[in-house]
Amino acid sequence: MILALLLMQAEPQPAPPPALPSDWSAMIQLPYVAPRQVTPQVTRFVASEIAAGRCAAPRPGDGHYVVRVDVATLVGTDGAVRRIVPHAIGCPTVEQYAVGLVTGFARGNLIPSGRTGETWYRTSIVFDWRE
Repeated sequence: MILALLLMQAEPQPAPPPALPSDWSAMIQLPYVAPRQVTPQVTRFVASEIAAGRCAAPRPGDGHYVVRVDVATLVGTDGAVRRIVPHAIGCPTVEQYAVGLVTGFARGNLIPSGRTGETWYRTSIVFDWRE
């Protein structure tokens, strides 16, 4: 039993993931191979959340809405997304929707960084429409 405990302690433990930086502007842009576009169909969900009053968004005088969600993404050395954190905009459903979009956009679509260890990146999803 003691030998098993000693052997377990001798095994190197994986390093903990890096902490999310407090200054998101200092993070590198998420390196997409091919940038993805937010389509009108994707934007429709966000527009419906705003119209239903479930999100705090300024009402533009000209009917033109722009909702931006900044997202931090932790990427492993293998290019796989490990964690995604949206910046709060006062609308949890849209924040989580943006997380899902970034997850899909990043899958198999990131330029290998060549970095050692996991790295935080930033990206933004912008929903833009007119009433």
